[in-house]
Amino acid sequence: MSGERWVTETLHDGLRCAFRADEVIYEEETEHQHLVIFENVKFGRVMSLDGITQVTEKDEFVYHEMMSHVPILAHGNAKKVLIIGGGDGGVLREVLRHKTVEKCTMVEIDRSVVDMCVEYLPMISAGAFDDPRTDLVIADGAKFVAETDERYDVVIVDSTDPVGPGAILFSEEFYKNAKRCMAGGGIIVTQNGVPFLQGDELTGTMGAFAKLFASRSCYLATIPTYVFGAMALGWGSDNEALLDVPVEVLQERFAKLEGETLYYTPEVHKGAFALPPYVKRFMG
Repeated sequence: MSGERWVTETLHDGLRCAFRADEVIYEEETEHQHLVIFENVKFGRVMSLDGITQVTEKDEFVYHEMMSHVPILAHGNAKKVLIIGGGDGGVLREVLRHKTVEKCTMVEIDRSVVDMCVEYLPMISAGAFDDPRTDLVIADGAKFVAETDERYDVVIVDSTDPVGPGAILFSEEFYKNAKRCMAGGGIIVTQNGVPFLQGDELTGTMGAFAKLFASRSCYLATIPTYVFGAMALGWGSDNEALLDVPVEVLQERFAKLEGETLYYTPEVHKGAFALPPYVKRFMG
């Protein structure tokens, strides 16, 4: 049909995935990347950066719940949390549902992403940027972890794919500096793409984690937006016991969470670490 606009993602060589933009809500070339927010009949509001889908209103809960609740509930007493990236505010929203959290520092390189998401995707942050426990820092996340004097119980790397501004967040140097700002027994989790097509990302992160942490693994979440398979979320910690917290303990901690979840449960938490062989082969 003439006049239709499709926002096409070409992240993977030889493949294209497109969303019909039923209405373009906002579009600009920011200081760091091309940003477009549009309405789609199936996924609601969608944000794309440099042609790569970042978040959709319809299924954002899966990613944000699994990035946040898995490490925080496994830790059991996380008071200070660091988010690298995450400009849409979804991970921040979920982190702040934990009343044990006293402070959440979020470091986002692009102020425009935060501003546009607050204005045009307010349902995702749901007021999280106004929470007094939120410390929003507009800065380069790699530089921040290399220089900060703070120490965090949980570090969540809510990065874009390893192209453009997000590429450095997959480097061994970044992971080394991220560990430097972790408190003893802390946990780091990372966005590691869809291993069916992006296995090298997981292999690279796991290789770095093997040198840095006593315990490293990944867990899976099925997110419709990120097509071509389940998404892998990397895990690193020097406390090996945190990988195998009994489900009964997770249930007790989960019962204290504010509000309801749509994807995360303690049982899903445990099952997410059961990896099929095709994923294990990328673990190194």
